Amino acid sequence: MKLDVVSQISSRAVRFAAVGLMAAFLAACAGGGLFGPPKIKEEPVIPAATLYQGALDDMDRQYYQTAIKKLEQLERQHPRDPLSEKSKLMQVYAHYRIGKYDQAILAADRFMAIYPNGKDVPYVLWLKGTSYFGQIKDITRDQQLSRDAIDTYNLLISNYPRSEYATDAKEKLLVAYDQLAGKEMSVGRYYLGNGQYTAAINRFREVVERWQTSTHIEEALYRLTEGYLLLGLTNEAMSSAAVLGHNYPSGEWYKRAFELLGKQGLAPNLNSGSWLAAHRS
Repeated sequence: MKLDVVSQISSRAVRFAAVGLMAAFLAACAGGGLFGPPKIKEEPVIPAATLYQGALDDMDRQYYQTAIKKLEQLERQHPRDPLSEKSKLMQVYAHYRIGKYDQAILAADRFMAIYPNGKDVPYVLWLKGTSYFGQIKDITRDQQLSRDAIDTYNLLISNYPRSEYATDAKEKLLVAYDQLAGKEMSVGRYYLGNGQYTAAINRFREVVERWQTSTHIEEALYRLTEGYLLLGLTNEAMSSAAVLGHNYPSGEWYKRAFELLGKQGLAPNLNSGSWLAAHRS
């Protein structure tokens, strides 16, 4: 008799457990826990003006990451609102301000692709160029970023010469040019020290012909004098020193070139047939 009671209790317990498992299973199915992801909570729609002003307030407090999120939300929820254009512009600025230069460049390209004739294009070009400029490395490294900055600034200057941003771009161009000239000088000195005189001369000539406003021009003319002498091309060596002396008569590099020639009984003298004649200002 006792066994029958125990058996009934066990059977009832099994049924309760089965019912419990089935309930849990159905609840999981309803929530998507077993056969799919749970339902994504819909993003609340916030007015475009509220999002934009909130982003501006965040940027005033230096909360640029939060501002970017609000601007992205504005674009998602109000893609045709007039504030969408300003949102894209401010995303370029926000990425630039926190040093996320690659993202700023991408955002700038996106803005200009959508609004190629927008009134803010000069500013966006400046932000893009300065994002390249901010990543320029020392002259021993690859200078592609310098070239990208130069290309962007030149585009700004040529298309919007009266823009307030063109003036700053011109100043930064000089620095970028100096980087490229410095890179050529670095390689040229390496070749010169390794006895590759022709290769060295080609690098120094590049500086003289292309980067005349750089701070490296005096040394480039001296190194040309040095390289030509090592090759026995005395006329070219004297021409290099003559151009150096004409443009920088009191400079230390001219003094060194003059002394270098003097040791071989030579003096600065411009050969009218030399390529250097065109660089005697």
